[in-house]
Amino acid sequence: MTSEIDAKYSEAYVWVWLPDATQPVVAGRLFKQGQQLVFNYGRSYLARQDAISLYAQELPLRSGAQALLPGLSMPSCLRDASPDAWGRRVLINRKLGVQGADASQFELDELTYLLESGSDRIGALDFQTSSTQYVPRHAQQATLEALFSAAEKVERGQPLSPELDQALLHGSSLGGARPKVLLEDGERKFIAKFSASNDLYSVIKAEFIAMRLASKVGLNVAPVHLRSALGKDVLLIERFDRVYSGGEWRRRAMVSALTLFELDEMMAAYASYDKLAEIIRHRFVDAKATLRELFSRLIFNILCGNNDDHARNHAAFWDGSQLTLTPAYDICPQSRSGEQASQAMLIRAADRTSQVGACIAAASSYLLNRQEAIHIVNHQVTVIEQEWQATCDEAALSQVDRMLFWRRQFLNPFAFMNAPEGVRDPYLGSDSN
Repeated sequence: MTSEIDAKYSEAYVWVWLPDATQPVVAGRLFKQGQQLVFNYGRSYLARQDAISLYAQELPLRSGAQALLPGLSMPSCLRDASPDAWGRRVLINRKLGVQGADASQFELDELTYLLESGSDRIGALDFQTSSTQYVPRHAQQATLEALFSAAEKVERGQPLSPELDQALLHGSSLGGARPKVLLEDGERKFIAKFSASNDLYSVIKAEFIAMRLASKVGLNVAPVHLRSALGKDVLLIERFDRVYSGGEWRRRAMVSALTLFELDEMMAAYASYDKLAEIIRHRFVDAKATLRELFSRLIFNILCGNNDDHARNHAAFWDGSQLTLTPAYDICPQSRSGEQASQAMLIRAADRTSQVGACIAAASSYLLNRQEAIHIVNHQVTVIEQEWQATCDEAALSQVDRMLFWRRQFLNPFAFMNAPEGVRDPYLGSDSN
């Protein structure tokens, strides 16, 4: 049972970076209406020639308070910019000090998460208490080692020094559950993911290997780099929602698949690849190529053991009129003791079984025929086998961990059970029947 800390705010102003802009403008106001948060565009924003909707399916450009979609307590495209598990834990630790060790027992209201988390959040939005003055919540860059130490203190519920508190707050707007911070290196920005205190194996290296193999099989993925801090692994993921130009940063607007589905977190179990494919067919640029990419990502998730492929781990760029799939960014093999597994999103109808056969049966939803789908599977299996050792070498992965990952997370036999004829089964050395 969680306890909500008394709310401090009743409204927030939503600021947005318009396409190609390097400075934000105020778009409108998010305010409490009973138990809900409701948005309306500002008159000055609607009068702009270059104004775009924050997401047309949910918040079309029109005056007045916007009705929420059924089942939502706030606009989902705005919720996308709010911190998830890790960022919320940082803020609760900041509010409660040592009690933050019991962060799961406490909850802040959504406006507090929006207004007190860092400003360099995913996508092109930020939230302010003022409609006229934009004041970013940034911090001086700390060393990777100092940030890692701060993240460990948050995990233990220990208070931080003012300097580290501000540095860690900079990344508090990020989604996901793992400890992470934001870094900047000249013309590139990174999300740094840290090892967690309860990791039972090298989770960071597993994600690095999966992301590198995903690139090698031909998927569009965010570039990754492996570093070390205080003797622990750190994964650096290059941000694709930021563009450096002329000495200034531009931001690219994004919406999660959860927003595309018009669902909230409580309904996320109903999200499906099949529905996402349908949305792509009707709303995305270059639907045929995008569908092939999505199908290939689904196959790779199964082959590498990533069943944490929930709807916030898929996203699209939004430019005010068109949607395009972002690079893949959270491909992390999950701990697995047996063979049987299920994906976080449904694959076809009520089936979420982590098997390539289930995907091939759904190939027509991606405008693929059976042979094209089988070819994608076989290509990925071949590349994973051929590149496995070299990719593990890149990660300096121990032999023990190679044996732990191989054929348990990567190319688990369960993925090939009941596969149709023509699928290359790495355990038989030939096509399976």
